Amino acid sequence: MSRVLHTAQALVDIVIEVEDLPPRGGNANALSEQWYAGGAVTTLVAAARTGAEAVHGGAHGAGAHGDLIREALAADGVGLSDEVRPGSDTGYCVVMLEPSAERTFLTVYGAEREITAASLATLDPQPGDLLCLSGYSLFEPTRDPLLEFLETVPEGVEVVLDPGAPFATFPREVQERVLARTTVWTSNADEARALTGLDALEDTPEALRRRIGGHAVVIVRDGDKGCIVFHHGRGTEIPAFPQEAVDTNGAGDTHTGVLLAERALGADWESAATRANAAAGIAVTRRGPQSAPTRAEVDAFLA
Repeated sequence: MSRVLHTAQALVDIVIEVEDLPPRGGNANALSEQWYAGGAVTTLVAAARTGAEAVHGGAHGAGAHGDLIREALAADGVGLSDEVRPGSDTGYCVVMLEPSAERTFLTVYGAEREITAASLATLDPQPGDLLCLSGYSLFEPTRDPLLEFLETVPEGVEVVLDPGAPFATFPREVQERVLARTTVWTSNADEARALTGLDALEDTPEALRRRIGGHAVVIVRDGDKGCIVFHHGRGTEIPAFPQEAVDTNGAGDTHTGVLLAERALGADWESAATRANAAAGIAVTRRGPQSAPTRAEVDAFLA
């Protein structure tokens, strides 16, 4: 069976609910505080709950944050290919959550940045596996190890790029090195527009495919409108299942995890995207990044 593998950072999300963000130099009172395992964990847990074998290849620390990451992965049967970094703890991200479900982030780095090409290679990707990359891994000091590792990935491995907001800001040379190995692009609408420079969202998938290559599959999410799946020269709009959102944190990662898990289990891209849309719709009705539904919950929702 194909596996879902992830190279990106696992972080602890400290989610703080606020009525409004404070002005610069101002103050705000928190309504609540919750700690979750986030980052790559969200995608991997979503894949595992869908029924795929999922493995994390990023670095993780020896302290309380690292323990939380490992506990969350183990709870859903997600494997770890790398060893604990004994001298440091995993970093964290402060997520300020407003009543509108909008989020503001502040990230503190830790052991998750201590990767090497050799440590990523412990994932041992094989043809048929789906290997996830994050644009956030292309900041220093993780850029060079990731690019070096990419050069060793065998043909036949689906290299899945989740560009995040930063990808369009990186030097063209870095973008080209990543896109040369990419076979699947999955992003939100803003990220697609940022790289292509196009305003019309319906034009971005074909432009992205031209930039990556004719072999590529392009998925562009557009919130509660659903997503576009573009491959073999045509695009298909896959409708969403709009819900009243209480927390959008992790919805995109949940979509990616379910999408890739369905592919690993043999679904076509359009069917996989339909189930991913449903899973993301369920996720936004729950608080925290580990809000991915199980396969049975998606079945019941679609029924």
